[in-house]
Amino acid sequence: MKTQIVQPKNRVSYFNLNNEVNIPVDGKIPLHKDKEAVRAYFLEEINRNTVFFHSLEEKLSYLIEEDYLDEATLLPYQVEVGEPLNEENQGKNYDFHFVKTLFKKIYAHKFRFKSFMGAYKFYTQYAMKTNDGEKYLERYEDRIAFNALFLANGSKQLALQLAEELITQRYQPATPTFLNAGKKRRGELVSCFLIDLDDSMLSIGRGVNSALQLSRKGGGVGVNLSNLRAAGDPIKKIENASSGVVPVMKLLEDSFSYSNQLGQRNGAGAVYLNVFHPDIYAFLSTKKENADEKIRVKTLSLGLVVPDKYYELLKTNRPMYLFSPYDVEREYGQPFSYIDLTREYDKLVANKNIKKTKINARELEQEISRLQQESGYPYIINIDTVNKANPVDGKIIMSNLCSEIFQPQEPSVLKNDLSYETIGTDISCNLGSTNIPNLLESPNFGLSVEVAVRALTTVTERTEIEEVPTIKKGNDLYHTIGLGAMGLHTAFALHQMTYGSPESIEFTKTYFQTLNYYSILASNKIAKERGESFHNFEKSTYADGSYFIPYLESEFTFTFPKVAAIFRKVHLPTVHDWKQLREEVQKFGLYHRNRLAIAPNGSISYINETSASLHPITQRIEHRQEKTVGAIFYPAPSLSNETMPYYTSAYDMDQRKIIDVYAAAQPHIDQGMSLTLFMRSKLPEGLYEWKEGKGNTLTTRDLNRLRNYAYAKGIKSLYYVRTYTEDGDIIGSNSCESCMV
Repeated sequence: MKTQIVQPKNRVSYFNLNNEVNIPVDGKIPLHKDKEAVRAYFLEEINRNTVFFHSLEEKLSYLIEEDYLDEATLLPYQVEVGEPLNEENQGKNYDFHFVKTLFKKIYAHKFRFKSFMGAYKFYTQYAMKTNDGEKYLERYEDRIAFNALFLANGSKQLALQLAEELITQRYQPATPTFLNAGKKRRGELVSCFLIDLDDSMLSIGRGVNSALQLSRKGGGVGVNLSNLRAAGDPIKKIENASSGVVPVMKLLEDSFSYSNQLGQRNGAGAVYLNVFHPDIYAFLSTKKENADEKIRVKTLSLGLVVPDKYYELLKTNRPMYLFSPYDVEREYGQPFSYIDLTREYDKLVANKNIKKTKINARELEQEISRLQQESGYPYIINIDTVNKANPVDGKIIMSNLCSEIFQPQEPSVLKNDLSYETIGTDISCNLGSTNIPNLLESPNFGLSVEVAVRALTTVTERTEIEEVPTIKKGNDLYHTIGLGAMGLHTAFALHQMTYGSPESIEFTKTYFQTLNYYSILASNKIAKERGESFHNFEKSTYADGSYFIPYLESEFTFTFPKVAAIFRKVHLPTVHDWKQLREEVQKFGLYHRNRLAIAPNGSISYINETSASLHPITQRIEHRQEKTVGAIFYPAPSLSNETMPYYTSAYDMDQRKIIDVYAAAQPHIDQGMSLTLFMRSKLPEGLYEWKEGKGNTLTTRDLNRLRNYAYAKGIKSLYYVRTYTEDGDIIGSNSCESCMV
């Protein structure tokens, strides 16, 4: 039985027009109704409720005087209250004539939203509003201009270039950056943070405070719990004194719920635990629907750190031992997370000084699959795969809220007063995304990537997290960024390629190999300009040249003429180009320790009107139930009779196809990717050959196989497992799925 869509009373016409997209007319999807909804939205809502200014001078003066814009960082004019802006009172970075020129160039593009969802998302989530929230103070073009001016950091040339990339939607800053850039009262520009806890009450206390501060200032926070002693471990030699990781999870969840970014973004957190930690079953139990309220976590995300040894034990069905982190740290002199468990496993088993618990790996695997069916959690981090591919010095121990950030951390040492004896390094995620279909139309692909890298560099430099010194230190030393991508399925559909087909795999490999090259080129150029490389560059595989070996073995050639034609406007790097780049990198270094990461980018994909991240669409006509307004329907980007056959729902395809596409991108991405799996509780017949003769009900064995397939394909991490239930909400199951445009 499908869930009935309940609409609020007195819905205005643009919602009604948008909802008519879901009502077939003569067996066809009336896409024109969505276009009508956009026009009605602007006529009835946006134009009527946007504050009118007679001129740009008046607008900027008002926004600065009323503390909406930050004159010191965006438009550094020295103006008195009530004094109008003009050419006479220009500032140190941009003169008013230039600012006016920039706005004119942006507005000259005559940008129009193609979908109601795109316009609605922008004006409800991103547009600057009056203090009472009733009126709009900017249009999409204005937010573009403020981002360009802010992220260009005073460079007129970069501001113009960045404005062009943003208004053509070839590059899109992540939500915190796009939302906050240029504002006087703003949160941080950073999407998320990663912090490591060590096995002490001091570190837990400091970590909870850090979670509060980071959630207040920025996005989601990933927290590593693997170092904490297990339930029943001793404290000050008193046996059975430790309560384990679950109470710490509860403290963190309360902290994230309490602290948010001026009410604009709810606090969110993820906690990671090594699969060999003795609290593993208790950790997983916190997400069960029938869990006791004393231990249940409702909003906290769970992730597992999984070494290769776990997969070996699954295969051989040998006993699996869980090790006391308290004992391991005493024996090795290092926190549990920093021990190579695959290499040390047999020694740990044999060490009589280390308390251990024997379990069955296959039973644990079943427990993981059951929980993924029930809740979508836990995330899976194949940590040895991550570290084998790590091109820089240090050990990666965890990930972030969306499982795509993989950067080394260094532990801290605290004093009794909670000050630092040794400040370690933690991570801030400075993210943005390329829009694949649009970037391929750029007149200069390499320059577009360079502009994006420079914009992200400004994010690292404008980020000041004084409240959490480990985050600040890591950001200052390593200048890490995460340039990503979205619109992959849209690109496939536009060029009539089936998701997961051989030609789509070649497309993916080509795009990300090229993106990798130009991002390294840009980072090297910035290092030359500044005479500075990231800390410990000399210990990286970039410095010794070994990183470049796979690109020097042979020239890249196309198998499919269609893919070659798509990339005809892009200069693809040759072996000579890679050799030259290697020489420049070895001579001048790289400014950014980490460069590429593929985030889920849900909201920004709507305003860019392209498919999210690298995964397939979930529905040709997506249905979203918004809390205050009811149902909104979003046609797949560029949906037409020509693209429709190539827009297969993620729920209706063999999930190995998704893994194959991500596996084609992964070798060219120095960090990770948010890879979501989409499952139906009842699978279509023949979707998986292993289902033949065994019915079509989703089983834990299906998820086991998929996780092991992803591991074998070199996938670093798995994000959510989203399961569609036949009797649940209407998610991807409506009559429009099979009709014509």
